[in-house]
Amino acid sequence: MKTEVLIQIGAPASASASDGRTRDRVAQLLLERGAATAADLGAELGLSPAAIRKHLDAMLSEHLVETREVRHQGPRGRGRPAKAFVLTAAARETFPHFYDGIAMAALRWIAQRHGPDAVSEFAAAQVAALEERCEAAMREAGDDPIARAEALAEVLTAEGYAANASTIASGGQLCQHHCPVAHVAAEFPQLCDAETAVISRLIGTHVQRLATIAHGDEVCTTHIPGPARSAATTAATTVRTDT
Repeated sequence: MKTEVLIQIGAPASASASDGRTRDRVAQLLLERGAATAADLGAELGLSPAAIRKHLDAMLSEHLVETREVRHQGPRGRGRPAKAFVLTAAARETFPHFYDGIAMAALRWIAQRHGPDAVSEFAAAQVAALEERCEAAMREAGDDPIARAEALAEVLTAEGYAANASTIASGGQLCQHHCPVAHVAAEFPQLCDAETAVISRLIGTHVQRLATIAHGDEVCTTHIPGPARSAATTAATTVRTDT
């Protein structure tokens, strides 16, 4: 009889723990992908559509996720449009952040006493150690910028940035789905500028930041021009400099 009672008491706790682990995995996937449909999440996690919707409904009610309509390239089929789920700002706060309020206060003090250039110097010094660690891990990546971006994405993921690199028509794209300094960078964009400069040096070519989490975007996106695009950009820059 005691055994039956223990089982009945223990079962809900076990189920609750399992639900918590599944929700953590859902949140991690959304962090890494930026946005995903319930079907995508279910396929990745090996869950039925009903099971994944249960977790997403709970996260919606707690304002941890929100929905976006999926954009279709071709004509839309019948039925309701698919919805993609993205993490809210509140959900992002549950992931590790390495700068707290005292860092913000310190940067404000530097800016007030020594000006914005001093903040830029501080930001460059902060990312110097990250650059060294990335250089050591990328020594076998070769000279191709896209290959180097893929290697860099692996290192940044290990550093907590949940990064991935992909090839696109105009070259490549490096995406960082988590920013440990997003709140600080929202007030001090010098941190983003310093990080972009590091990415450019590590990849070995000019890059362009298209979006940042600090400015309210879902993902920090860095464009890596392909060889032809890089040559055209260089030529255009030369013409502007000469004129």
